[in-house]
Amino acid sequence: MSAVIHLQALGLTEYEARAYTALLALGRAVPARVARQAGIPRPKIYETLERLEGRGLAAKVGQNPLEYAPLSAREYLARARRSFDDRLGALDRDLSRLAPDPAPEAVYHLYGEAAIRSLCEDLTLNARQHIYMAGEPALADMLERLTPRGVTLHRTHLTNLPAIAAHGQRAFLLARDGEAALIAHFIEEGGAGEAHGVHTHNPVIIHLIEGYVDLASQHLAVPR
Repeated sequence: MSAVIHLQALGLTEYEARAYTALLALGRAVPARVARQAGIPRPKIYETLERLEGRGLAAKVGQNPLEYAPLSAREYLARARRSFDDRLGALDRDLSRLAPDPAPEAVYHLYGEAAIRSLCEDLTLNARQHIYMAGEPALADMLERLTPRGVTLHRTHLTNLPAIAAHGQRAFLLARDGEAALIAHFIEEGGAGEAHGVHTHNPVIIHLIEGYVDLASQHLAVPR
């Protein structure tokens, strides 16, 4: 059950997640019935339900017989979201003290298709205003599907323009919100070497990529 997997990712044990989803399905029940519904050994169900009670996910609603009921899943999700946001905020502060933001002129090298594609996805998903991209149709198709709603996408092909990749390589350009950019070279099938590229926050390079994409778009729009 996917809910059990997601609850485990939020910190519950497998038995806790299974018991909680069983309680949500049953509404209220004696421990033995929860154990049957959840597939948990009877000797384990009492301590599991007590842990759920300690987490604020279940409550005793009867003593004779002993019954448990689930507390609001929506409340639990709200608490988990607040806790996660607090942890992210604390991590952001700690990391900022350890390492300041990179200088705008810094250029970072990328090696391998997996690293390049992963960064392209991150840049696209974090876009707020606009994205410029050109080259590698399959990759561009995938990134277009990931582009957040409301973000303006400028996309084109690098055809009939000065080459920016060596023979046997295919170029890909991506710029996001005037803040970050990536230039990648993919290797033609059967070619030697591995895909490589650079990532930067340099405004000059970002502006050049945006201009190059605009130029390619205008070139393709000219009637032949």
